[in-house]
Amino acid sequence: MRQACKTTGLIFLVTLPCYAHNLPFALTHGQRMADFISLHTHAAQQSYPPSCLYVIATPIGNIADISIRACYVLSRVDAIACEDTRNSAQLLNQLGLSKPLIAAHQHNENEVAQKIIQRLQQGESIALISDAGTPAISDPGAKIVDAVRTAGLKVVPLPGPSAVITALSASGLLQDQFSFVGFLPSKAGQRDQMLQSLHDVAATLVFYEAPHRIIDTVTALSALFPAHRKIVLARELTKLFEEIHRCSLGAAGAWLAADAHRQKGEYVILLEGATPDQDLDRIEAQRVLTILLQSCTVKQAAQLAAQLTGQKKNALYQLALHMHDQTQT
Repeated sequence: MRQACKTTGLIFLVTLPCYAHNLPFALTHGQRMADFISLHTHAAQQSYPPSCLYVIATPIGNIADISIRACYVLSRVDAIACEDTRNSAQLLNQLGLSKPLIAAHQHNENEVAQKIIQRLQQGESIALISDAGTPAISDPGAKIVDAVRTAGLKVVPLPGPSAVITALSASGLLQDQFSFVGFLPSKAGQRDQMLQSLHDVAATLVFYEAPHRIIDTVTALSALFPAHRKIVLARELTKLFEEIHRCSLGAAGAWLAADAHRQKGEYVILLEGATPDQDLDRIEAQRVLTILLQSCTVKQAAQLAAQLTGQKKNALYQLALHMHDQTQT
């Protein structure tokens, strides 16, 4: 993997002997090889106990985002548990590494966890990676980590790329807190119920979404949340066609429809949290619905409440349904 970047200034192509393999780096602007050797030394000086599961974040799109410490540990472990062996084999090949791979996905996670525990108990070290980003965050891995910890074995995380944090850092949304939701349910009814439960959350809401569902999800958000809330649509993060767009929720559907390419690529969606004014609207809606539900069906109550308050009928219907269900339990 011998590459050089065309930039201003001097370019040095250096082969750095580290991680038991030769990894080349393009050093620009007079950077010294000693700087990279120093980083490698810092990685090597960290304690790496045996019988340990190493949870390692991998790039979410751009392979250059892999950390030196991640490469170092991947080169030392006895095997690597991964979501998709084909994707992980390509990553390791680009890094100049070759390791035994253990398929660990949502359909075999419990079974694989026991096999990993057995190997750890025999003194081996195992790395856990996902296809992209940090394992166990809307990806397989949490059950494995839980089982390893329950068995009394050590788990060491290696921080790195995360789509959530990457999107938040570039969003400009000002809430001090965020609530990570991940992927919404695929069924519309379950999705809308979950969104309704999040309506009053003051923290920034963070969702993951697949390209084939992005329009349906933004449509559902638009139906249930105030149109003036800010939304950030982050697509193809760190990749060639990365796009991060911020607008009002009411304008998000039109932005998606304006370019067919915007319906491609994995999305991180950030939705501004509730404000005090929205809390007052919610209180008024609950007051009106409480009265109407005494003599109307859920559907009738939502229709009348929409006329009385000027709020969205779909959001009021979900709220009325939630209030009705609570009175039945």
